[in-house]
Amino acid sequence: MADKKIAVIGLGQLGSAIAKKLAKRGIEVLAIDRNEHFIDEIADSVAVAVALDATEKKALLSVDIQSFDAVVVAIGEDFEQLLLTTTLLMDLGVKRIMARARGKNQQLILQKIGINEVFLPEEEVGINVAEHLINPSIVSFLDLPENFCIMEIHAPEGIIGQSLAEIKMRRLHSINLVTTMKSRKNSHKTISGIPTGDTIIEKEDVLVLFGKRTNIERFIETNQR
Repeated sequence: MADKKIAVIGLGQLGSAIAKKLAKRGIEVLAIDRNEHFIDEIADSVAVAVALDATEKKALLSVDIQSFDAVVVAIGEDFEQLLLTTTLLMDLGVKRIMARARGKNQQLILQKIGINEVFLPEEEVGINVAEHLINPSIVSFLDLPENFCIMEIHAPEGIIGQSLAEIKMRRLHSINLVTTMKSRKNSHKTISGIPTGDTIIEKEDVLVLFGKRTNIERFIETNQR
């Protein structure tokens, strides 16, 4: 992991967050943006930060971009610039390219030119907000094939103080508790580890559940007071 080198192009709020998170995980990060102000802001958080125009082939070659294990293109405002950048990266033989899209049309265009790893952060945030509005117990979720999902939820009131053995989550609802998390100051959460039958659900717990979405939703509804 520590030997990996990843470049992030586009240092708006999203790109900066990705670059800093990677750096904290021990990845050697090259941060790239046209705007020197963004470079100055992130310089102390990553291995290398460079102000250059990523739509210029010579500029990309100057940082040996093709030697990186992956390049994340997080340009948000200028789709033409994003397209030019990703096309150049493909021409230069970059091993792995992840690109940001703003909407399904941009996603389709990127996939058509050969970018298989496309992420839509605004859509993902929007879906999570909508789900939370519908059911305030849901913190976040990840949809998986065949209606399965991994979902973080606030512990329903009906199970607080009970042990996992008493709740019979798997037997009654066909869902599994992966772990519990404790909320701390500044929204920080600490993972409690692998649960056992003796694990007691507490009021401030966030439960990480795996199972069919319909089963998890039924479990929440059944145990709300």
